[in-house]
Amino acid sequence: MASKVHVVLRPVKSIVVRFCPFESNVESTRNFLGCINHKRIQATNKNCEVTADVRHDGSEPLVDVMFVDGDRLIMKGANLTTAEMLTALGTRCNAKEIKEEQKSKKKSP
Repeated sequence: MASKVHVVLRPVKSIVVRFCPFESNVESTRNFLGCINHKRIQATNKNCEVTADVRHDGSEPLVDVMFVDGDRLIMKGANLTTAEMLTALGTRCNAKEIKEEQKSKKKSP
C-alpha cells in the first residue's frame, strides 16, 4: 500500500528519522525510513540528507522533515502508519512545489 504513494523530495532539505528499535511501536517508522531511502525517491533530490538516529532510550519514534524554505514537518510515528506518513510528506511536498511554480510564473511575464 505504501508503494502507491508518490513522494518527490525536491522541496526537502533533510529528514531525520529517530527511534528506539526495542520499542514495539516503531515498525511503521522503520518502514518509512526504508521507503525514503529507496533509489527512486532519493533520485528526486540528491541533496536531501536522510539521517537515521537510532537510540536505546525508550524514546517515541519521530520523523523530522526540514524543508528548503525553513518549514518543518514533525511526525510522531507511534500512532501513524507508513502510508499515513508518506502521504503527509507527499502532500506537503506537492503543495510546496505548486506554490513555487506559481511564484516562478508571476516573476516571468
